[in-house]
Amino acid sequence: MPNNLELDLPAPHLEPSRKAGDIEPFPSGKITYLAPLPLPTPLPPHGSHIGELNEVYMDFGLGSPQVFSWQVILGGPLNVAFSVVFLFPLFTGFLGVIFGYGWEDIWDSMTGMFHVGYNNAQVSCLLMLLIGLAVWHYNFKKRAEIIPTRFNRQRREVCFMPEGATEPVFVPWESLSAWIIEAKGATQYGIHRQYGMGIGFQNGERLTSVEFPCFGLSLAISHWEAIRGYMEYEIHDLKAIQDPQDLQGPNDPPHEGLHTFYNARARMHQEIRDGLRNRLSGFFWYLYHVMTLWTIPNHLTEWDVRRLKVMGQKALPEVMRQWSEPLPKEQWAQPSAELLKMSEQVRALHKRQPQRPITEIFAEVQRLNPKDKRQA
Repeated sequence: MPNNLELDLPAPHLEPSRKAGDIEPFPSGKITYLAPLPLPTPLPPHGSHIGELNEVYMDFGLGSPQVFSWQVILGGPLNVAFSVVFLFPLFTGFLGVIFGYGWEDIWDSMTGMFHVGYNNAQVSCLLMLLIGLAVWHYNFKKRAEIIPTRFNRQRREVCFMPEGATEPVFVPWESLSAWIIEAKGATQYGIHRQYGMGIGFQNGERLTSVEFPCFGLSLAISHWEAIRGYMEYEIHDLKAIQDPQDLQGPNDPPHEGLHTFYNARARMHQEIRDGLRNRLSGFFWYLYHVMTLWTIPNHLTEWDVRRLKVMGQKALPEVMRQWSEPLPKEQWAQPSAELLKMSEQVRALHKRQPQRPITEIFAEVQRLNPKDKRQA
């Protein structure tokens, strides 16, 4: 669970006066607040850090295991061994031809490279495999022990389990803070920009938050939009926010697995028939999956998902399990009149000025609705 940004940046100051659209500058960048209140943004939602999602709650911070990680763990050593044992001797022979060596010398150099590579590949690839499995085991145990931040949209509350705490903390959804950190600095390679997104609240003197780095400003806002969209009943499944390649069918489970492999293969064949891709790309598709052990990574990913689901349920505190139970519809919490009014104003302003930054629109809506006036 990404509790800390790997950036040397200041922590946000969550004073009561902070609100969506506020900007807090610091020497190398700025912190832009997106909440409170959770106002809508025009960007598409994206939620790679979202785990389980159902009609009652959504877990944020871990995400689901990915097939690609097992492809790297298993396929990485295999590809290195193949390159060292077969491709390096061929490259050696190609150099011999270029430099005009005789065929006997070329063959001797190729066989010598093959024997040296074969002996070294056994040790190095076994070591790579053991390192990969050790990293997987560490991350798997860490995933099983961490309690994610949980968003309950029926109660309109957020449940945090602060590090070192014995009991969870429940925060009203509309009082939750969200922010984006932008920073830049000069390195020997030029100007380096960094972005991060965070959510949290001030618990007495302590800031309880979940933060993680992002690849860009719009992606950071999209992460927040995925959370906001779920809590406001605009998003109802993971497919809309985690399946950009559309590899999950209507009846498929929401995580990656064997079904995504077969769906991807069927789509690839259909695109070849439709003339959208050529047979050479289909050959490389098969080559990639053969070199990553075909469907074994998909089976292992499904095993990871099943194990984490069982272990995660056991780790939850009893009070959090009870809080996660569904409520009768008449007991569902409703959005405040303030949030509904300001959300409509944001949408109207964005419709009139679609090119205007959403943070400026937030700030203008806040000016139109002063806090003292809203509290009156």
